[in-house]
Amino acid sequence: MAGTVRGGRVGMGGGSSLRSFFSYRIFASAMFTLLFLATLSVFFSSHPSHDDPVMETTGNAYVHRSFLAWQSDPPKARLDLIHNQANNHIALVNAYGAYARKLKLETSKQLKMFDDLAKNFSDLQLKPTYRTALFESGGPVDEDVLRQFEKEVKDKVKIARLIIVESKESYDNQLKIQKLRDTIFAVHELLLKAKKNGAFASSIAAISTPKSLHCLAMRLMEERIAHPEKYEDDEPKPEFEDPNLYHYAIFSDNVIAISVVVNSVVKNADEPWKHVFHIVTDRMNFAATKVWFKMRPILGGHIEINAVDNFKFLNSSYAPVLRQLESSNLKKFYFETRAENDTKDVNNMKFRNPKYLSMINHLRFYLPELYPKLNKILFLDDDVVVQKDLTALWKIDMDGNVNAAVETCFGSFRRFSEYLNFSHPLIKQKFNPRACAWAFGMNMFDLEAWRREKCTEKYHYWQNLNDDRTLWKLGTLPAGLVTFYSTTKSLDKAWHVLGLGINPSISMEEIDKAAVIHFSGDMKPWLDIALNGYKHLWTKYVDNEMEFLQMCNFGM
Repeated sequence: MAGTVRGGRVGMGGGSSLRSFFSYRIFASAMFTLLFLATLSVFFSSHPSHDDPVMETTGNAYVHRSFLAWQSDPPKARLDLIHNQANNHIALVNAYGAYARKLKLETSKQLKMFDDLAKNFSDLQLKPTYRTALFESGGPVDEDVLRQFEKEVKDKVKIARLIIVESKESYDNQLKIQKLRDTIFAVHELLLKAKKNGAFASSIAAISTPKSLHCLAMRLMEERIAHPEKYEDDEPKPEFEDPNLYHYAIFSDNVIAISVVVNSVVKNADEPWKHVFHIVTDRMNFAATKVWFKMRPILGGHIEINAVDNFKFLNSSYAPVLRQLESSNLKKFYFETRAENDTKDVNNMKFRNPKYLSMINHLRFYLPELYPKLNKILFLDDDVVVQKDLTALWKIDMDGNVNAAVETCFGSFRRFSEYLNFSHPLIKQKFNPRACAWAFGMNMFDLEAWRREKCTEKYHYWQNLNDDRTLWKLGTLPAGLVTFYSTTKSLDKAWHVLGLGINPSISMEEIDKAAVIHFSGDMKPWLDIALNGYKHLWTKYVDNEMEFLQMCNFGM
């Protein structure tokens, strides 16, 4: 009877303090399945109403009785029922005990309570009196012993049910908390998926040619074909080679983007007639670009337009990029459509963008050979807008450096280690991973210093070594970092503000102070996905009087 007394103490003395045991921090969802099944088993078998099923199987027939209804049945059947009921409650309290262990409770009282209950049920069945008279006897069951056994089992069942009822509210709260956590997790997963799909769609939009831009090029070509006499090639102007003027290099296949860069420079220049623009495009857009500037000539400045193909020294035997483009491995990597290349990984897709290996993109590394009679030239990307007169850049003392650019590093971000593979022994040996990166987009190049430092040869050396993309993965910036390492002068950040195509948090105060703003990022101002807060800074330099823009539905 010791077991009964111990169980009774738990039920009486512990009742008022049970609620203090049920504050939990962790949920083990797997245990609830076990608890649910065990509870169903017990309540269906031992807590029925008059119509609830407590089953005794005889052949294929099932007779449903309440616990008290078994008083009139044979003692052996009653013993089986009582034995099953005790075992069911052992399983139930063991399940709660296991759950308590999972929760790593701050107090061991509840765990001890469940362990004691399970032990009491087990001890009751193992008592010599009951074991000998009820379970090991081959003769008829002693009904007096059976009644005593039944009474003790009922007492312990009441205690177990009391504890379970007391704890039910706490366990149900934990279930609600877990359901809420599961819901939050599912929503978070959907959010991540939506963000990934959005980034993927944005990257597709960024590298695609908008219908309106394609339409513009076609309209310009149609005009060229319809009126060839109006667009005959002009004789080269002497200003194109005059080192005393302000020279700009713009390399792009985007006609309207080129026009915005040129217009913004000229409109903000103090002496626009001293500015010379050297535009290089691809063969497909060469005629269209010439037609645009014939139809909409700039006031005061000088424009030279060339196609990449016009520079005959740029061939695969000289330029590593052109040679690499002939490689079957690179063609497979950039252009072949295969299952393993089909991915929604935005970074992987970015790595496979062929523009990073296009000759127009790498033309910036041949400036001294493209313009042999010039001493200085300002390189501008086609996604920039000039807001102030830039002639002061030509007066900056370069201190013998080749490149003048705005540095982009802050803290540990945008250091060489982000762009170069420092696990490669040659990169590790030659460069400092903590060196500050700088930006392409607005760069003043001293061409005399370039020739002296043989920077094009350095570029060839590193580009050849990166044939297998083990030194860096993509783009011209890593190539620029290694080519102009230790020969770059840092400019004041107000000269060049970046990120208007990716960062919506740039303040208008910072933008207003900038000489050049750069729509770096995927959300270019001529795309539908452009950041609306900054788009007007670009569209105000669009020549909206150009008739073909209206015909091609440019949404400016």
